[in-house]
Amino acid sequence: MKRTQRLLLALAIVLTGTISGVSAQIYVSIRPSRPVYVRSVAPSPQHIWIEEDWNGRGDRYEWSGGYWAAPPQPGYRYRQGHWNHSSRGDRWTPGRWDNGRPRGHGNNGHGNNGHGNKGHGNNGNKHGR
Repeated sequence: MKRTQRLLLALAIVLTGTISGVSAQIYVSIRPSRPVYVRSVAPSPQHIWIEEDWNGRGDRYEWSGGYWAAPPQPGYRYRQGHWNHSSRGDRWTPGRWDNGRPRGHGNNGHGNNGHGNKGHGNNGNKHGR
């Protein structure tokens, strides 16, 4: 009986560590430098320029911006990603496509996007600038 309890406890600890590791966010004390990238001609009038984008890789960020992207569906607009600063350091919040409808339970009806970052993004400019 005790052996089974120990085994279940050990399994719970391992699973908890695995699950929490998956959702960990990266904080950096110095933001990475954005490379100089020449904007090419848009492939179509529907494409928007993704100016800045970063992917988390381990304990750092890698540049993945500087590209054209088309909306996943008509009427969607892109909200540019941005850096958030806290006492833990800087954290990148990725850009996202938005159809203008309230998202989840976080929207308070005052114009934020459900994440409390009212005023960030591209302020409705569908071309990202």
